[in-house]
Amino acid sequence: MKEVIGICPVCGEKMRVTRLECSHCGTAIEGQFELCKFCYLTREQRELLEIFIKTRGNIREMEKELNLSYPTIRNKLDNLIAALGYEVERRPVVDKKEVLRKLEEGEITVDEAIKLLKEG
Repeated sequence: MKEVIGICPVCGEKMRVTRLECSHCGTAIEGQFELCKFCYLTREQRELLEIFIKTRGNIREMEKELNLSYPTIRNKLDNLIAALGYEVERRPVVDKKEVLRKLEEGEITVDEAIKLLKEG
């Protein structure tokens, strides 16, 4: 059986289901039915979500499973979150080498460096 697609391959708009049928008894219901928000995700996004659930949200495990870097996975998760209609908190990327350089040169304190590294 083919998988339902949520996005029209011609115009890119959301698709809707107009007929449901029981494969056992043949009962059919016609109308206009909304797909769930997960149906509108791309195949790649659904696979990422599946791995996220499989690894219980452990990004380090996702890194191993997907053979991708932590920042790449974070970016893909942010895109997935946005695709589901949620606002994504965009945190600035912290340059760890720059933080250590500033610490070494006395531009920031140890506490400030720790805070910056925790934010990133």
